[in-house]
Amino acid sequence: MTIFVELGQRPDEPGPPIHGPATYAADVAERLQADAAQIIGRYPQPRSALLPLLHLVQAEDGCLTPAGISFCAGQLGLTPAEVTAVATFYSMYRRTPTGDYLVGVCTNTLCAVMGGDAILEALENHLDIEAGQTTADGRVTLEHVECNAACDYAPVVMVNWDFFDNQTPSSARDLVDALRTGDIPMPSRSGSLCTFRETARLLAGLPSPGSAATAGPVGAATLAGLRFAHEHDMSAPEPGTPTDTSGTSAGHDEAVAAESVKDEPAPAPSATVPAESSTAETDPEEANS
Repeated sequence: MTIFVELGQRPDEPGPPIHGPATYAADVAERLQADAAQIIGRYPQPRSALLPLLHLVQAEDGCLTPAGISFCAGQLGLTPAEVTAVATFYSMYRRTPTGDYLVGVCTNTLCAVMGGDAILEALENHLDIEAGQTTADGRVTLEHVECNAACDYAPVVMVNWDFFDNQTPSSARDLVDALRTGDIPMPSRSGSLCTFRETARLLAGLPSPGSAATAGPVGAATLAGLRFAHEHDMSAPEPGTPTDTSGTSAGHDEAVAAESVKDEPAPAPSATVPAESSTAETDPEEANS
């Protein structure tokens, strides 16, 4: 039987992995160079500044473009292929034009169980778009997102990576309506909500005046583990303390043994162990003998 596997970008991705204008206008390039110099100066090795530089050009274009890729490559002495390899690995770098507000509905396990799939479907119907598309007014881009470690208040909707907790289909519809009318709501865990491009500049380390995010209160559910630890007098071991939770000499011996081989390479795989295990499982009489 012959199986054909087609590799490459998803069928719904338009054009090459990154597309759009190839170069910046001279005044735009000059302005970005001043910002890039400030970012690069924070790192001992220039190429370490690649991730914030990608956020910088994303703030300029609303997504990554060949112009942005070439700009980053030129600033850091990299090839466009090297920059593209990094840019296409991380989901926070957008490859298609993005609206003022990137609305992401978590559809991973816990949020899905709590109603995330229903929220995404409700927003697709309400906005008359599918996940990955932008409303005609350019205000909202809708997407489904993987787990964002916000399970304490599932289901969660994110707007430009700010959390909106305990959502329902109804509250999510109200949320996107407010974004489209300019009645910007307050996120659950911070004190302000920026546009997508303002957020990208924040992530680049270049906050715009008045756009700096402030932290909000930490909810009770988030601190449940910490409360439990305090109530049971639990704490992390001091650095360098051998791991021994049993309080027995055997536990101490295991910790010492683990410490003695921590820098040794892992043992090579053995071809006989699976065979021996398989024999024991399939021939109980021989195993008992």
